[in-house]
Amino acid sequence: MRIDLMNKPKKVALAYSGGLDTSVIIPWLKENYGCEVVAVCGDIGQGADELTGLEQKALRTGASEVYIEDLREEFVAEYLWRLVRSGGVYEHKYLLGTSIARPLLAKKQVEVALATGCDGLAHGCTGKGNDQVRFELTYKALAPHLAVIAPWREWTIRSREDAIEYAHQRNVPISQTTTKIYSRDRNIWHISHEGGELEDPANAASDGVWMLTNSPREAPDTPVEVTIGFEKGRPVSVDGQNLSGVGVLETLNRIGAQHGIGRIDLVENRFVGMKSRGCYETPGGTLIMAAIRELEALTLDRGTLHFKQKLALDYAELVYNGFWFTPLREALDAFFETVSQTTTGEVTLRLYKGNLEPVCRKSPYSLYSLNIASFTMGAEYDQKDALGFINLIGLPIKVRAQISHG
Repeated sequence: MRIDLMNKPKKVALAYSGGLDTSVIIPWLKENYGCEVVAVCGDIGQGADELTGLEQKALRTGASEVYIEDLREEFVAEYLWRLVRSGGVYEHKYLLGTSIARPLLAKKQVEVALATGCDGLAHGCTGKGNDQVRFELTYKALAPHLAVIAPWREWTIRSREDAIEYAHQRNVPISQTTTKIYSRDRNIWHISHEGGELEDPANAASDGVWMLTNSPREAPDTPVEVTIGFEKGRPVSVDGQNLSGVGVLETLNRIGAQHGIGRIDLVENRFVGMKSRGCYETPGGTLIMAAIRELEALTLDRGTLHFKQKLALDYAELVYNGFWFTPLREALDAFFETVSQTTTGEVTLRLYKGNLEPVCRKSPYSLYSLNIASFTMGAEYDQKDALGFINLIGLPIKVRAQISHG
């Protein structure tokens, strides 16, 4: 919604994280719009370091109200497990940790805005990034009548250094410095790292970039095995112990991180048209995605599995681009829910210095038949049938060859 400068919003809900950008946005909104600012933060597992003192910081910076909502179980159950069930991975590597969180954060922001009488919404996404699209598409889906303010598309601040200087001038407490200026986003699924020397793809990621995972070189010298249990495509247990969604992820994050699992360094194609470079750590998610692929290999027939793999690419792109609150996403979820009715069982993975390998797959719905697959001849499969099968499927090839060769 385009803002009428003669009728500026009087009360604005800001998607607030306490990071550099949203910290300086509060005084900027008050100075440039003269509006009341409601800070909205969702706890999606970013950790106590980011959440401790957040309410006091927002109030001290100029917010009139602060809402910090615990969204962890909703995030896992209604967003992450849907992603897991789909098998969606963006550009072969990215497990969509930031992308999948934005619709939920924006939805909560809209809910608070409507409940507190706000007539505007604001976010701290830059004009070059994907997140501005993800937030604003959610706004359009849930509250199209509210004005949207995107300071990075309006103000004279042009860099992180400018933002740091702006914060210092107004005594806004920040942790960023001009010598360590990584942009990070963390939740219970992953942490991303961008900026600094990472902006040049020719630069290797230094040891100081990584925060969650051990370097594979420093991981334990002894392998460990971990068993993940699934029910209808949703992770429900670790090593035989039933856990909540949050409990499953916290446990697998700890195990995976210890053994150097889940690091990726990616040059990706942003939705807005440019390439960017980021480093991601997704220890528990990497284990879960590997395990469910192994389980589906047992429980899905060839046609369903291959079609699901095609749709997984579409789902990953849809999530990455911010089209969560759309009929297409709901329709795809309905498909994945249907085909995952038999994705139940356990998969054991062996972890060793950044590597993982499957060692055991079990399911009551397994389509694997030892009698049929074994090299030992059995009554259930007559190998003579293969001749007719090959003749029939090869008929078009044979006819074409005969024509081509006269």
